[in-house]
Amino acid sequence: MKFILKFLIIFLNGINFAIADEIKVFDFTIDELDRLDVRKVRGANNMTVYTTGANENGNFLKAVAENAASGLGKEVKIDLNKTPFINITWKVEKDLAGIKEDTKKGHDFSARVFAVKKTGATPLSNRAINYVFSSNNDVGFNSPSPYTKKSIDNVLASTKNSLNKWVTVKANVKEDFKRFHNLDVNELDGLAIMSDTDNSKMTAIAYYQNIYFSKN
Repeated sequence: MKFILKFLIIFLNGINFAIADEIKVFDFTIDELDRLDVRKVRGANNMTVYTTGANENGNFLKAVAENAASGLGKEVKIDLNKTPFINITWKVEKDLAGIKEDTKKGHDFSARVFAVKKTGATPLSNRAINYVFSSNNDVGFNSPSPYTKKSIDNVLASTKNSLNKWVTVKANVKEDFKRFHNLDVNELDGLAIMSDTDNSKMTAIAYYQNIYFSKN
């Protein structure tokens, strides 16, 4: 969506300076959720409902989007020369089968994580890689957002073979910014989570867990 880069910066909340081999981004606790700003996407009928929970592998965030779109984010200073890999564990319980995700009418994802780099004086000048759990495309599919070429949708997981299953994925964010934006990025500026269905008017249920950066 064309507002999405501005949305990400509005959400950025606090700064974490990354110096370790592994950088955990979210704790997924009630206290953390209370501290984060949650904003509804402009024009969306409802807000995505985010709640916390826990299982044998630790805390997680549950997202329920019913004709809704809102997200949460955090400003994180990640040294991509030291920890270039994003690691995400997630699950989609209810997907959005049948939509065309690379069109404006179908540009919804049950689960997505944005990696953001500030590249100018205004939020709309920023670049993003949108790591998505697709409902219709295969892992490896990618395309520019139909709302802005400054945000690239990159499929890391798909419900075509992983519906209602926990999946752990990894991507080299530094290489992806070079590949998709032709940018040599040394430091990442922000990360955001969003489950949205405001274009398709459908319902999605997803879970996020253990999002961190690592050196390999």
